[in-house]
Amino acid sequence: MVLHLVDSLAPLLPQAVVAVVGAGREQVEAALAGRDVVLAVQAEQLGTGHATARAEAALTGFSGTVLILFGDCPLVPSATLAALADALADNVAVAVLGFRPADPARYGRIIAEGNQVAKMVEWKDATEAERATTLCNTGLMAVRAADLWPLLARLDNANAAGEYYLPDIVMLALADGRRATVIETDSDDVLGANSRGELAAIEAVFQARSRTAMMAAGVSLTAPDTVFFAYDTAIEADVTIEPFVVFGPGVRVATGSRIRSHSHLEGATIGPDCEVGPFARLRPGTVLAAGAKVGNFVEMKKSVLGAHAKANHLSYIGDAQVGAGANIGAGTITCNYDGFGKYQTVIGAGAFIGSNSALVAPVNIGAGAIVGAGSTITTDVSPDALAMVRPAQQEKPGWAARFRAAKTMRKAD
Repeated sequence: MVLHLVDSLAPLLPQAVVAVVGAGREQVEAALAGRDVVLAVQAEQLGTGHATARAEAALTGFSGTVLILFGDCPLVPSATLAALADALADNVAVAVLGFRPADPARYGRIIAEGNQVAKMVEWKDATEAERATTLCNTGLMAVRAADLWPLLARLDNANAAGEYYLPDIVMLALADGRRATVIETDSDDVLGANSRGELAAIEAVFQARSRTAMMAAGVSLTAPDTVFFAYDTAIEADVTIEPFVVFGPGVRVATGSRIRSHSHLEGATIGPDCEVGPFARLRPGTVLAAGAKVGNFVEMKKSVLGAHAKANHLSYIGDAQVGAGANIGAGTITCNYDGFGKYQTVIGAGAFIGSNSALVAPVNIGAGAIVGAGSTITTDVSPDALAMVRPAQQEKPGWAARFRAAKTMRKAD
């Protein structure tokens, strides 16, 4: 969730991003590792105002606008964040983001006249009349740094929860004769996750938005509600996605390709005019060149399938390089693991691998070579050669009839 939020800030070109961490901080820190995010620690959880104040040291010398966001609200659009920052005009000290949920429940209320805030109050401290107000506080705010830190320093915890409430800075600013303004957003934009059920609701909104965006960009979804995207799924126009397809992180699909039903893709790059599935699994490191085909019940991992190469059914291709135009027969396995290490299989352009073959890596099948069906290949095969590893076929005339007769007689006895 926090990574979604960080990504939504990117179009605003922030000078700094500060994450305030406390309980469960190790998980957040691990998620943010490698990101340009400064960490500030809230050792004791004493309220949202107290948490915000922990970021002051990390923003020493910064004089611009501070956006205060919640890490469990991942769906806020970049445009909404920009509008919130832009609302700080004239004598406005604080801009707050409001919404009108279907069930106001226990959200803090915003009492406003037009877009001007008259009062903000937590539900625990609100009167019945104030609780009847439908405009609720998301907790997201924009405040100039020069105003924010002095206001936070004046907070007290004389309230029902004994916490330092961030919304109280609005009342302090109003008492100083300053203005506070509210802009409203759709309730789906500020969904938060305090339970697994709420997390599932956020995911549902994300998926619905992703499907709409994909179709608007020219991707065909034959049964949209059955397709699931990751946060970074990238699909070009004129790609067709059939029902019940799941995209994990790191998938790229080029124009003209078709992803057929019940396929699962993660960390895979699909070139133009490819076909995947049905019932295919592409794991991280899979690359399909233009026109390649992966059929039903084929699994690929850390492998490249060259242009117009085919693996049509019931195969495992792992740690392999498959040349252009090669054909992988049904039931082929690249035996890439010996219990200790992974090894590579190289299949040359135009090679033909017969059905039910086992290619024991490391092994190199030359360009244009043919591997006979049912072979177990343990050494390299020369280009354009035929390799067969199977015992000579034997036939015993009449043996089957004699066998059945003997068994039938024994059963009768």
